[in-house]
Amino acid sequence: MPAAMIIRISFASIPSLPPIRMADAAKPQEAVQRSVLRATFRYNGVGTELIEKYHTAPVKIAKAFPVQKQLAVIVMDVSPGMLEGDVYEMEWTAGSRTHTMITNQSFMKIHPCYGGGTASLTQTFDLEAGAVMENMPEPVMLYKEASLLSDTTIRLSAGSVWMGADVLCPGRGLRGERFVYRDYDNRLSVYLGEELIFAQRQWINPARQRLQAKGSWEKATHWAYFYVFSDEVGGELVNKLQATIDGYKSPAAHNVTAAASLTYKHGAVVSACSTAAWPLQELMRLLWDTTRDALFGMPPLRLLQG
Repeated sequence: MPAAMIIRISFASIPSLPPIRMADAAKPQEAVQRSVLRATFRYNGVGTELIEKYHTAPVKIAKAFPVQKQLAVIVMDVSPGMLEGDVYEMEWTAGSRTHTMITNQSFMKIHPCYGGGTASLTQTFDLEAGAVMENMPEPVMLYKEASLLSDTTIRLSAGSVWMGADVLCPGRGLRGERFVYRDYDNRLSVYLGEELIFAQRQWINPARQRLQAKGSWEKATHWAYFYVFSDEVGGELVNKLQATIDGYKSPAAHNVTAAASLTYKHGAVVSACSTAAWPLQELMRLLWDTTRDALFGMPPLRLLQG
């Protein structure tokens, strides 16, 4: 099987683009279903414990598992997915020296938004000194005419580590859906103390953008990111992430293109694309394994994947 292709991109010569008008991007409206989840973790001298949780339907913490000297949490959505007007708000607070892994039970499914509105997901992660949070959810699936506004804020302290992965699917392939969702507005802001160290916004509107153009998505249909943010991240970790990419063998039917890069400050990002979700999920897990070993000397963690 062919090895994963590597693309290294320099943004130094790319002219700045005009800002996206809010009229063009997803806009939240009055909520049809507002669901709130809040969780606080504390180190008790032996390990991490969940000391406070609050939720309103349909989202809740299904179970918390002590595993490998950390706490693993599974988030459950008892609804069929996010509908037009739904607002999910999740707040995660990690006390000093805690170590938490967060995942969910299945794909996050975004249903059609025929009324012109959107579904909205807001997440905040607050990490005190020395805390570790690993956020490894299942992929996002955008149905026909779906619209999602996803806004994530991460606040780090000295010695804390946040890592996570996103995998985006273009629709239900067996139903013939591919890039027929309305739009996807994904925003990420990362702070170390009061300093903004990373900001990213990805806005996809398939009807208005030439995603298959050269230099854009071309033949790719699925996209993934792996992030690591900490004041302990440096070039050594990026080299290990790139070595993991170099050693990954793409499936014959679904070539994977990926590359690792340092961010402006205190971070590393891997961007990857393919024509199916599962090879990207496989690569994201390998990158996660590499990071756990490099930063903590810990073995791979598999909860739902076995």
